Amino acid sequence: MAPPANPLTLTTLILAGGQSRRMGRDKALLPCNGQPLIHHLCAVARHCTDTVAIVTPWGDRYRPLLPPDIQFIREPIAPAGIPPGPFVAFAQALPQSTTDWVLLLACDLPNLSGPILQQWASQLPQLNASTLAYLPQSRKGWEPLCGFYRRTCLHSLEAAVSQGHRAFQTWLATIAVQAIPAVLPSQLLNCNTPEQWATATGHRN
Repeated sequence: MAPPANPLTLTTLILAGGQSRRMGRDKALLPCNGQPLIHHLCAVARHCTDTVAIVTPWGDRYRPLLPPDIQFIREPIAPAGIPPGPFVAFAQALPQSTTDWVLLLACDLPNLSGPILQQWASQLPQLNASTLAYLPQSRKGWEPLCGFYRRTCLHSLEAAVSQGHRAFQTWLATIAVQAIPAVLPSQLLNCNTPEQWATATGHRN
């Protein structure tokens, strides 16, 4: 009998380089179920993989709040003092992962749950080998900061950055992407202002 195929390996990258200007405070530190929101995302990601890394210029800010085995990937800050944005941050962080797939998450997804991520991740082995990204899709387009990327997208990603692209949607239009089925909009809740946060998650604060 042939040995079973090796399971796909997966790393989670959580982007925490935004400046949260409209929120007026660091969104990654907003309270969610008694913990900072970034702690919640790390716990959720553990349903898929034990390898979780925070991509941020401000590792010292978050390190004391998270378990000691959480990794950190330093996101460089542009000369003007502003992080280069999530697309470039992903391109800088992806080479440091050696797994088959990467789960990319924004740090401000309070309604994302571990079982949902586990369900989505379980579908990765069934995807066509040419599929480079497995993402939720909404009426606005792909939702790039809550989904899975095959590591072999790295060449295309780096080429897009070298050509000056800074938007996920532009790049995603050039690669094979498959939609995660039956994703509820509430699972992708993203709050950018104090009013939105109070309305959507005030019962947790």
